[in-house]
Amino acid sequence: MLDQEPDASAAVVEDAQPEDQDELDQPIVVDDLDGMSLEDAIDATIVAFEDGDLVHGKVVKIDSDEVLLDIGYKSEGVIPSKELSIRNDVDPHEVVSLGEEIEALVLQKEDKDGRLILSKKRARFELAWKRIEGAAESGEPVIGKVIEVVKGGLILDLGVRGFLPASLVDIRRVQDLDEFLGQELRAKVIELNRSRNNVVLSRRAVLEEERKEQRQQILDKLQPGDVVEGQISNIVDFGAFVDLDGMDGLIHISELSWSHVNHPSEVLEIGQDVQVKVLDIDRDRQRISLGLKQTQSDPWQQVLSSYKEGDVVEGRVTKVVTFGAFVEILPGVEGLVHISELAQHHVENPREVVSQGQPVNVKIIEVDGDRRRLSLSLKRVEDTDPVQPRADGAESVHARPALDLSEDVFADADADAETAEVDDSAEEAEEAVEAPEAEPEAEAVPEAEAVVEE
Repeated sequence: MLDQEPDASAAVVEDAQPEDQDELDQPIVVDDLDGMSLEDAIDATIVAFEDGDLVHGKVVKIDSDEVLLDIGYKSEGVIPSKELSIRNDVDPHEVVSLGEEIEALVLQKEDKDGRLILSKKRARFELAWKRIEGAAESGEPVIGKVIEVVKGGLILDLGVRGFLPASLVDIRRVQDLDEFLGQELRAKVIELNRSRNNVVLSRRAVLEEERKEQRQQILDKLQPGDVVEGQISNIVDFGAFVDLDGMDGLIHISELSWSHVNHPSEVLEIGQDVQVKVLDIDRDRQRISLGLKQTQSDPWQQVLSSYKEGDVVEGRVTKVVTFGAFVEILPGVEGLVHISELAQHHVENPREVVSQGQPVNVKIIEVDGDRRRLSLSLKRVEDTDPVQPRADGAESVHARPALDLSEDVFADADADAETAEVDDSAEEAEEAVEAPEAEPEAEAVPEAEAVVEE
């Protein structure tokens, strides 16, 4: 029997089949079910959880009032809009996006409608508490966005509501807290109470810690005698504080001006830019003493270069005391007229001779440049003594205010005088009309007649 040749068409068909066709034709076999049914096997792939558990899922739908989350359960979980954020009345589209993977807390595995109810904000709350507790223990700052400005401070979104008191928002008191709304701030946890869900923060602590390094750098860079620029950050009764780009230095009230200053606010205001001289640095206590008057011309140098003993100069009485009077001959330069130098005669009380604010001519009887002291005399001034011009070029203290002596002023004055005369005449005439006639005086009874009658 002859061998039959294979059918060519069959070979073509056989070649066209994939090599693994036999495998594809094999039935699917589920191994290792240990006797489980297919339904039980499917249930085995579903995530197991209970109420209060944290689950992970993907956002599959966003509605105006809820979000659906696929967590690998037999049905999607529902996150009501009120459970999306700690902020009120938020748009779900602003909180989550389609396809985003998020954490959620199981509120109800099955409600009355058979739905799985989840909460995103409570999941954040649980995760946030763990993070906040860790930060509180380690001292590390937390980061939160300012979502509200309330009375007394700010509310930060940390996953929980954190309260930042106004006094701890910055190193200095903040006037307008609204400027922080919407900003992300770093703050330290200074108080934590889980039972009351209470978190108190301090941004000031973070800023002060950051400034420690800046302060050290500033201290290392500065030397006594340096002239630096700064900004007035605060004014107190005893001086003013200057912000030196991260560290405050103090200008004592005595270093503000060469002349007497009653209060620092007379010469400075908060926010003012100033040039100051570094007087002293306490590196251990991180304190810097500054001077403002040292950056200004020293009026004492004008005194030493322009005046000498025996000169008669102008001045104004600034203070009267029991032992004499102080006279300012230049702004910032005062000399003492001792009570014995006030007048040729004996003076019990200096106020008998001079008064505060009075302009006077005084004679310089002693100049002590080292101690910056002047001794002056009022009684030694002679009428023939020439008065030295002011060293600062200012106007004489004896100058009177300019008066308007124009013809118009005189014309107005004459008119006012005539009006006054007319008014006086009319008033006198009116009084004469209203006044009653005087009764004749009774005649006096002669003393003789009085004696006879007795």
